[in-house]
Amino acid sequence: MTKQVRQTLWLCLISLGTAALGVALAPRLTAQNPEMQQKVAEAKEAAARNKQLLAQYTWVEQVTISLKGEQKKQEHFQVRLGPDGKQQKQSLDPPPAPPEHEGRLKKHIVEKKTEEYKEYADRIKALIEQYVPPDKDLLQQAYQAGNIMVGPQPGAPGQYRLVISNYIKQGDNMTLVMDKTQKDLVSVTISSYMDDPKDAVNVSVQFAGMPGGPNHVSAETINGVSKELTIAVQNSNYQHL
Repeated sequence: MTKQVRQTLWLCLISLGTAALGVALAPRLTAQNPEMQQKVAEAKEAAARNKQLLAQYTWVEQVTISLKGEQKKQEHFQVRLGPDGKQQKQSLDPPPAPPEHEGRLKKHIVEKKTEEYKEYADRIKALIEQYVPPDKDLLQQAYQAGNIMVGPQPGAPGQYRLVISNYIKQGDNMTLVMDKTQKDLVSVTISSYMDDPKDAVNVSVQFAGMPGGPNHVSAETINGVSKELTIAVQNSNYQHL
Protein backbone atom coordinates (compact mmCIF):
# COMPACT_ATOMS: atom_id res chain seq x y z
CA MET A 1 0.00 0.00 0.00
CA THR A 2 1.52 3.31 -1.05
CA LYS A 3 1.88 6.29 1.27
CA GLN A 4 -0.66 8.28 -0.76
CA VAL A 5 -3.26 5.49 -0.49
CA ARG A 6 -2.68 5.24 3.28
CA GLN A 7 -3.18 9.00 3.66
CA THR A 8 -6.39 8.86 1.63
CA LEU A 9 -7.78 6.02 3.74
CA TRP A 10 -6.84 7.86 6.93
CA LEU A 11 -8.64 11.02 5.79
CA CYS A 12 -11.75 8.97 4.94
CA LEU A 13 -11.74 7.39 8.40
CA ILE A 14 -11.43 10.80 10.04
CA SER A 15 -14.33 12.11 7.94
CA LEU A 16 -16.52 9.15 8.85
CA GLY A 17 -15.67 9.52 12.53
CA THR A 18 -16.49 13.23 12.47
CA ALA A 19 -19.81 12.58 10.74
CA ALA A 20 -20.74 9.90 13.28
CA LEU A 21 -19.81 12.21 16.14
CA GLY A 22 -21.96 14.95 14.61
CA VAL A 23 -24.94 12.59 14.42
CA ALA A 24 -24.44 11.51 18.02
CA LEU A 25 -24.26 15.10 19.27
CA ALA A 26 -27.10 16.46 17.12
CA PRO A 27 -29.88 15.92 19.70
CA ARG A 28 -27.74 17.41 22.47
CA LEU A 29 -26.83 20.47 20.42
CA THR A 30 -30.45 20.91 19.44
CA ALA A 31 -31.55 20.65 23.06
CA GLN A 32 -29.03 23.33 24.01
CA ASN A 33 -30.28 25.78 21.39
CA PRO A 34 -31.30 28.92 23.37
CA GLU A 35 -34.27 29.73 21.14
CA MET A 36 -35.66 26.22 21.42
CA GLN A 37 -35.09 26.21 25.16
CA GLN A 38 -37.12 29.42 25.48
CA LYS A 39 -39.97 28.18 23.26
CA VAL A 40 -40.22 24.86 25.09
CA ALA A 41 -40.22 26.71 28.42
CA GLU A 42 -43.10 28.89 27.20
CA ALA A 43 -45.11 25.81 26.17
CA LYS A 44 -44.44 24.10 29.52
CA GLU A 45 -45.45 27.22 31.46
CA ALA A 46 -48.64 27.59 29.41
CA ALA A 47 -49.55 23.92 29.98
CA ALA A 48 -48.98 24.14 33.75
CA ARG A 49 -50.75 27.51 34.11
CA ASN A 50 -53.83 26.48 32.16
CA LYS A 51 -54.15 23.16 33.98
CA GLN A 52 -54.06 24.99 37.32
CA LEU A 53 -56.65 27.56 36.22
CA LEU A 54 -58.91 24.96 34.60
CA ALA A 55 -59.22 23.15 37.94
CA GLN A 56 -61.21 26.18 39.15
CA TYR A 57 -63.87 25.85 36.45
CA THR A 58 -66.70 23.63 35.33
CA TRP A 59 -67.99 23.50 31.76
CA VAL A 60 -70.37 21.77 29.36
CA GLU A 61 -69.02 19.26 26.85
CA GLN A 62 -70.94 18.08 23.79
CA VAL A 63 -69.67 14.87 22.19
CA THR A 64 -70.95 13.81 18.78
CA ILE A 65 -69.95 10.41 17.42
CA SER A 66 -70.33 9.65 13.71
CA LEU A 67 -69.63 6.44 11.83
CA LYS A 68 -68.93 6.66 8.10
CA GLY A 69 -70.42 10.16 8.08
CA GLU A 70 -73.65 9.14 9.84
CA GLN A 71 -74.28 10.54 13.32
CA LYS A 72 -74.71 7.71 15.79
CA LYS A 73 -74.76 9.41 19.15
CA GLN A 74 -74.65 12.79 20.82
CA GLU A 75 -74.00 13.26 24.53
CA HIS A 76 -73.75 16.22 26.90
CA PHE A 77 -71.73 16.34 30.10
CA GLN A 78 -70.97 18.69 32.95
CA VAL A 79 -67.22 18.49 33.36
CA ARG A 80 -64.60 19.49 35.90
CA LEU A 81 -61.13 18.33 36.83
CA GLY A 82 -60.72 16.00 39.79
CA PRO A 83 -57.93 16.10 42.40
CA ASP A 84 -55.85 13.83 40.15
CA GLY A 85 -56.13 16.30 37.26
CA LYS A 86 -58.39 13.99 35.22
CA GLN A 87 -61.81 14.93 33.95
CA GLN A 88 -64.88 14.04 35.99
CA LYS A 89 -68.08 13.97 33.94
CA GLN A 90 -71.75 13.95 34.84
CA SER A 91 -74.30 13.26 32.12
CA LEU A 92 -76.77 16.04 31.35
CA ASP A 93 -78.91 13.88 29.07
CA PRO A 94 -82.22 12.28 30.08
CA PRO A 95 -82.30 8.48 30.37
CA PRO A 96 -82.67 6.79 26.97
CA ALA A 97 -86.16 5.82 25.91
CA PRO A 98 -86.96 2.09 25.97
CA PRO A 99 -86.31 0.47 22.58
CA GLU A 100 -89.24 -0.18 20.28
CA HIS A 101 -90.38 -3.75 19.81
CA GLU A 102 -88.25 -5.52 17.23
CA GLY A 103 -87.08 -9.02 16.40
CA ARG A 104 -84.62 -10.65 18.80
CA LEU A 105 -81.97 -11.27 16.09
CA LYS A 106 -82.16 -7.72 14.71
CA LYS A 107 -81.97 -6.28 18.21
CA HIS A 108 -78.91 -8.40 18.99
CA ILE A 109 -77.12 -7.27 15.79
CA VAL A 110 -77.87 -3.60 16.47
CA GLU A 111 -76.72 -3.86 20.08
CA LYS A 112 -73.49 -5.62 19.06
CA LYS A 113 -72.60 -2.97 16.45
CA THR A 114 -73.44 -0.18 18.89
CA GLU A 115 -71.24 -1.69 21.57
CA GLU A 116 -68.36 -2.15 19.12
CA TYR A 117 -68.21 1.45 17.96
CA LYS A 118 -68.83 2.78 21.48
CA GLU A 119 -65.94 0.72 22.86
CA TYR A 120 -63.68 1.89 20.04
CA ALA A 121 -64.73 5.52 20.58
CA ASP A 122 -64.00 5.24 24.31
CA ARG A 123 -60.55 3.83 23.59
CA ILE A 124 -59.78 6.66 21.18
CA LYS A 125 -60.92 9.29 23.69
CA ALA A 126 -58.75 7.70 26.39
CA LEU A 127 -55.75 7.80 24.05
CA ILE A 128 -56.21 11.45 23.10
CA GLU A 129 -56.62 12.50 26.73
CA GLN A 130 -52.93 11.57 27.08
CA TYR A 131 -52.09 14.24 24.49
CA VAL A 132 -54.60 17.01 25.25
CA PRO A 133 -53.92 19.19 27.06
CA PRO A 134 -50.14 18.84 26.65
CA ASP A 135 -48.26 17.85 29.80
CA LYS A 136 -45.27 19.90 30.94
CA ASP A 137 -43.34 16.83 32.14
CA LEU A 138 -43.81 14.99 28.84
CA LEU A 139 -42.76 18.12 26.96
CA GLN A 140 -39.59 18.23 29.05
CA GLN A 141 -38.89 14.56 28.30
CA ALA A 142 -39.32 15.16 24.57
CA TYR A 143 -37.03 18.19 24.79
CA GLN A 144 -34.30 16.26 26.60
CA ALA A 145 -34.56 13.44 24.05
CA GLY A 146 -34.10 15.89 21.17
CA ASN A 147 -37.58 15.14 19.80
CA ILE A 148 -38.73 18.76 19.40
CA MET A 149 -38.23 21.09 16.45
CA VAL A 150 -39.15 24.78 16.46
CA GLY A 151 -40.20 26.80 13.42
CA PRO A 152 -42.47 29.58 12.19
CA GLN A 153 -46.16 28.95 11.59
CA PRO A 154 -46.80 29.46 7.85
CA GLY A 155 -49.07 32.42 7.15
CA ALA A 156 -49.12 33.53 10.80
CA PRO A 157 -46.20 35.83 11.68
CA GLY A 158 -47.48 36.22 15.24
CA GLN A 159 -47.23 32.49 15.92
CA TYR A 160 -44.64 29.71 16.02
CA ARG A 161 -44.89 25.94 16.21
CA LEU A 162 -43.28 23.11 18.13
CA VAL A 163 -43.19 19.81 16.26
CA ILE A 164 -42.84 16.89 18.68
CA SER A 165 -42.17 13.28 17.74
CA ASN A 166 -42.45 10.15 19.90
CA TYR A 167 -44.46 12.08 22.50
CA ILE A 168 -46.61 9.18 23.76
CA LYS A 169 -45.94 6.43 21.24
CA GLN A 170 -43.02 5.59 19.00
CA GLY A 171 -43.64 7.24 15.64
CA ASP A 172 -46.40 9.61 16.72
CA ASN A 173 -46.33 13.33 15.97
CA MET A 174 -47.82 16.36 17.70
CA THR A 175 -47.64 19.99 16.58
CA LEU A 176 -48.30 22.81 19.05
CA VAL A 177 -49.01 26.26 17.61
CA MET A 178 -48.21 29.03 20.10
CA ASP A 179 -49.07 32.73 20.14
CA LYS A 180 -45.87 34.80 20.44
CA THR A 181 -47.49 37.65 22.36
CA GLN A 182 -49.86 35.77 24.66
CA LYS A 183 -47.46 32.83 24.97
CA ASP A 184 -50.40 30.46 24.92
CA LEU A 185 -51.67 27.58 22.80
CA VAL A 186 -53.61 28.36 19.63
CA SER A 187 -54.05 24.85 18.26
CA VAL A 188 -52.77 21.28 18.42
CA THR A 189 -52.67 18.63 15.71
CA ILE A 190 -51.85 15.01 16.46
CA SER A 191 -51.04 11.95 14.38
CA SER A 192 -51.08 8.82 16.50
CA TYR A 193 -52.46 5.29 16.40
CA MET A 194 -54.21 2.67 18.50
CA ASP A 195 -52.48 -0.69 19.15
CA ASP A 196 -51.23 -0.96 15.55
CA PRO A 197 -49.69 1.92 13.54
CA LYS A 198 -52.05 0.95 10.72
CA ASP A 199 -54.96 1.95 12.98
CA ALA A 200 -54.28 5.66 12.63
CA VAL A 201 -55.88 8.40 14.72
CA ASN A 202 -55.72 12.04 13.60
CA VAL A 203 -56.75 14.93 15.83
CA SER A 204 -57.30 18.65 15.39
CA VAL A 205 -57.76 20.86 18.47
CA GLN A 206 -58.61 24.56 18.72
CA PHE A 207 -58.06 26.62 21.88
CA ALA A 208 -59.79 29.75 23.15
CA GLY A 209 -59.01 32.02 26.07
CA MET A 210 -61.08 33.70 28.76
CA PRO A 211 -60.15 37.01 30.42
CA GLY A 212 -58.40 36.07 33.63
CA GLY A 213 -59.21 32.40 33.03
CA PRO A 214 -57.63 29.38 31.37
CA ASN A 215 -56.81 28.92 27.72
CA HIS A 216 -59.08 25.95 27.09
CA VAL A 217 -60.04 23.46 24.39
CA SER A 218 -62.96 24.98 22.51
CA ALA A 219 -63.30 22.39 19.74
CA GLU A 220 -61.75 19.02 19.02
CA THR A 221 -62.13 16.63 16.10
CA ILE A 222 -60.85 13.06 16.39
CA ASN A 223 -60.75 10.75 13.38
CA GLY A 224 -60.31 6.98 13.73
CA VAL A 225 -59.22 6.42 10.14
CA SER A 226 -59.57 2.65 9.77
CA LYS A 227 -63.14 2.50 11.08
CA GLU A 228 -64.18 5.88 9.62
CA LEU A 229 -65.25 6.99 13.08
CA THR A 230 -65.31 10.69 13.97
CA ILE A 231 -65.67 12.22 17.42
CA ALA A 232 -66.46 15.95 17.52
CA VAL A 233 -66.16 17.70 20.88
CA GLN A 234 -67.46 21.19 21.66
CA ASN A 235 -66.78 22.84 25.04
CA SER A 236 -68.79 25.83 26.27
CA ASN A 237 -70.38 27.61 29.25
CA TYR A 238 -67.29 27.79 31.45
CA GLN A 239 -68.23 28.76 35.00
CA HIS A 240 -65.94 29.52 37.93
CA LEU A 241 -66.49 27.16 40.84
